[in-house]
Amino acid sequence: MDLDTTLNAFDPDERRSALGAYFGLEAGVLPEATANVNMHMHSFFSFNAEDWSPSRIAWESRQRGLYAAGLCDFDVLDGVREFIDAGTVLGLRVAASLETRAYYDDYAAVDICSPGEPGVTYIMAAGFVDKPAADSESGRGLQRLADHSTHRNIELIARVNPHLPDIAIDYENDVLTLTPKAGVTERHIIRAYCNKSIEVFRDAGRLQAFWADIFKMNDVATAAVLASRPKWEDLVRARLVKSGGVGYEQPSEETFPPVRDFVKWALISDAIPMVTWLDGTSGGEADGRALLENMKTIGCAALNIVPDRNWNIADPEQKAINVANLRAIVAAADDLAMPVNIGTEMNKKGLPFVDDLSGDVLSEHAASFTRGAQVMVGHTNLLRFVNYGYLSEQAVSDYPDAAKRNDYFARVGALPAISSADAAELGEKSPSAALDWFNGALA
Repeated sequence: MDLDTTLNAFDPDERRSALGAYFGLEAGVLPEATANVNMHMHSFFSFNAEDWSPSRIAWESRQRGLYAAGLCDFDVLDGVREFIDAGTVLGLRVAASLETRAYYDDYAAVDICSPGEPGVTYIMAAGFVDKPAADSESGRGLQRLADHSTHRNIELIARVNPHLPDIAIDYENDVLTLTPKAGVTERHIIRAYCNKSIEVFRDAGRLQAFWADIFKMNDVATAAVLASRPKWEDLVRARLVKSGGVGYEQPSEETFPPVRDFVKWALISDAIPMVTWLDGTSGGEADGRALLENMKTIGCAALNIVPDRNWNIADPEQKAINVANLRAIVAAADDLAMPVNIGTEMNKKGLPFVDDLSGDVLSEHAASFTRGAQVMVGHTNLLRFVNYGYLSEQAVSDYPDAAKRNDYFARVGALPAISSADAAELGEKSPSAALDWFNGALA
């Protein structure tokens, strides 16, 4: 059995079997945890560049010695239970989030963290322990997100297809088949167009000529792009769907759900509404502290950063700017008692598996990043077994000072990872007895 392949199978039973086989073979040689965390990894339920499942992400995280790992899919929660269960099997600290794009009218006139799309922000809800029941208020809100995304995807294809009749794609046959559960993203659509062009233009010369015309590039430059699938898909995305492309549509409250609605949904779902930050160079992010303060007033309580964008930059001058921006936003989040979540996304080839927190730039912020991961893990474990989430009425009452609440949830998150034996024991306890178990472990 090819376990690497089976861990990514669309059949969940095959993935579960492969994870158990891997763990049985290598449990005795798995490394001790390092200081590094990656709390923002997309799986194949939305878009992972390697087509990894939640189980594969958990396995790779455990095998590489991550202190903690986080799943974060786009508009769906289909992988949450699998990821948390995999973490339990492997003895890995885990948390799971959802990411989407939303429209924020407070910043309608400027770019925020989605370049070229004024008013549009990526935003997250962190700390889910399962997919909500379809007939619950949370489940209905999740379905609205999915419906919004599906409508947006179908409309995008409808705008692009007339301009590319030779490789026009069908949503059901060409796009949905790329995902296990219909978690389609913009990147899936781009991949479908590239796939269709290979299918239609079987000859390399014809394929190159077709894309050279689209890219407005000479044959040599086009051939270089087509030789790298990541570069190819990135350029197609830039040409077709970003600002100036034939599929681009000016964002509005009709295009994306309102930020305030998303935050309300996150709160009723017992998740933590989380601001996402790009690099501090946009109009909306120019004053990072003001952005955090603004979004905190509507219920956001944490911050997500993809650190690689802020220091892994060739131009020394631009790197200095971004490093300074990173320092300022982390300081602002710490001052506002907003836990900082970091990760690499893994939705594009070439991204690092994990950020090195011992590096020259990130070591300065390692304590904040570790603490943020601990808070997310602590929230996850307490919500899972005690129904005591970070923003629950009881937790806020017990710890009205957010800094003290961070300290408590971080301490819980720093406990050894929940094992299968722990989960079985906690599953038989009442919520109050389970809380005693955690507090006893802290003591």
